[in-house]
Amino acid sequence: MAETEIRVDPFPSHDEMDRLSRVAWQAEGPADPRAILSRSLVHLGAYAEGALVGFVNVAWDGGIHAFLLDPTVHPDHGRKGLGTRLVRRAAELAAARGAAWLHVDYEPHLAGFYRACGFRPTEAGLMRLQGDR
Repeated sequence: MAETEIRVDPFPSHDEMDRLSRVAWQAEGPADPRAILSRSLVHLGAYAEGALVGFVNVAWDGGIHAFLLDPTVHPDHGRKGLGTRLVRRAAELAAARGAAWLHVDYEPHLAGFYRACGFRPTEAGLMRLQGDR
């Protein structure tokens, strides 16, 4: 397997994001990734042989709070440390760009992954704004 290159703020195309999302999440990618990513504190793309095989986005509040979103790794590149590399690098860059806190929401089966990335559990609240309440 080819070496994976991590690019900072690469602005992947709709087609690249859609291909990765469909294989990793069985869901369509964002309709306009550039509109979303233009407001990010940082985002990273992992590329192997020119193809997007990993991605993470860090949104922020314009102050000291940042939010880890959409950590995604192509299944063919999973379980090799790529997700951890992406998350750790995103955290480093978020701190360098002024964030003091990095938040993430995750499902219970991902707790070990996020713990290995350096997150610790905390209490939080969540309110559903659309769909079933």
